[in-house]
Amino acid sequence: MEQQLLGVIFSVPFILCLLLLSLLLLVYKFTGHGRINQLLPPSPPKLPVIGNLHQLGKLPHRSLRALSEKYGPLMLLHLGQAPTLVVSSADTAREVMKTHDTVFSNRPKTTAADIFFYGCVDVGFSPYGEYWRQAKKICVLELLSGKRVQSFHYVMEEEVKGLVDRIRCASLEGSSVNLSEMLVATSNNVISRCVLGRKADEEVGKSKYGELSRRLLQQFTDFSFGDILSSLGWMDYITGLVPKLKATSRAFDALLDKVIEEHNIRDKDDDERFAGNDFVHILLRHQKCDRLDIPLTRDNLKAILMDMFVGGTDTSSTTLEWAMAELLKNPNVARKVQEEVRSIVRKKPKVEPADIKQMYYLKCIIKETLRLHPAAPLLVPRETSSSVEIGRYRIPPKTRVLVNALAIQTDPKLWRNPEGFSPERFENNPTDYKCQEYHLIPFGGGRRMCPGITFGVTFMELLLANLLYWFDWKLANEEPGEDLDMTECFGLTVHKKVPLYVVPTLI
Repeated sequence: MEQQLLGVIFSVPFILCLLLLSLLLLVYKFTGHGRINQLLPPSPPKLPVIGNLHQLGKLPHRSLRALSEKYGPLMLLHLGQAPTLVVSSADTAREVMKTHDTVFSNRPKTTAADIFFYGCVDVGFSPYGEYWRQAKKICVLELLSGKRVQSFHYVMEEEVKGLVDRIRCASLEGSSVNLSEMLVATSNNVISRCVLGRKADEEVGKSKYGELSRRLLQQFTDFSFGDILSSLGWMDYITGLVPKLKATSRAFDALLDKVIEEHNIRDKDDDERFAGNDFVHILLRHQKCDRLDIPLTRDNLKAILMDMFVGGTDTSSTTLEWAMAELLKNPNVARKVQEEVRSIVRKKPKVEPADIKQMYYLKCIIKETLRLHPAAPLLVPRETSSSVEIGRYRIPPKTRVLVNALAIQTDPKLWRNPEGFSPERFENNPTDYKCQEYHLIPFGGGRRMCPGITFGVTFMELLLANLLYWFDWKLANEEPGEDLDMTECFGLTVHKKVPLYVVPTLI
């Protein structure tokens, strides 16, 4: 009897200890190192192994916007083994890209970026740190500044004139044109001439810039097992992805080597016709400069040049394609902007930069196009460098971050009639691409904001002004009451699935 009583006495503290230990383990699990902390953001239900991958759909920017409407503007997905934070409101975007910008300034290393950018020693995909700061400084000050963009203006004018001449020939014949294809070709030529000093369709050895850049852009978004499940990285060799990426990289590498050697020879010959006319010359000059705080090896140089292709080749043409499509859908808007353009240019033989500065409604159209059709609606992914708190949620380190620009720019809390095309919303409106409210972020924000804004917007304004000045437009094979197909196709940029076939009429 006495032994039984002792057993009961000793069992009570034992049970209490077990309960206390369980409670401590729960506290540790949900608060982190015994400290009271905040919870992870809400997540949709996930499947084993693949997590939430099946919920992305063919148009991830729209699927994620729909999910955020249910789970909130800060949502945690699991894309395979990669925890991914999805940001879908202006307030949370400001937290990510301004308040905690340093923590969110890293980039996740993807298979394609690692191969194409020489181990990510470019600007767009390099890790946040001193190398990235110095490389970005060179690009912003020497490659993409307002003064440098102005020096490239003659290239833009020549290529736009070539486009206008081709359209004029089609107009005189009364034939339709594939405007989507023509915009891509013109954009490629501008980028290729400014970066390498050659047109996209010129051959170097056995390769053409245009063909290689199109192949690179397509492969950049190909599915990679290693990006979502590191243990399955070997599958990218079985599927042929890695060999395919390396083949394209080798072809581009050989092309860039040949171009750099040609520039070095020109520099030795002191040929004034070529001195300082493109990005290669500018970077080579910096490479020889002793004042650099970072190494600028040939691989570093080529990685930065590759940035220009990936960042500039497709984005401008895609935006212009959507702008022309919206103008064809909205004839009242088209008439209004054409009246503005033609009243400013009058009967001059070409559209001049001073004219474009006065075209306020044209600028509103480009803003509205970028709002409703951001070329890259899911901004380039970021990655947290440490644990950080946003609102009442805790974001762990090494979490990937996707900012959904489309969700923010079509948020009914911020925009009246968010799905409608209404350039008037920007008249007498201070909102711009660097707005501190983060309502309009087609170029991103914070430290990782796209440095090519001035270059891209300058080119788009010039080309769109010329298209509207010289021609009237209508759809080819237009049927009464038939709507223009605005279906999207997701890739590195989101472009029209159906190319824009139009009939131009020379005024």
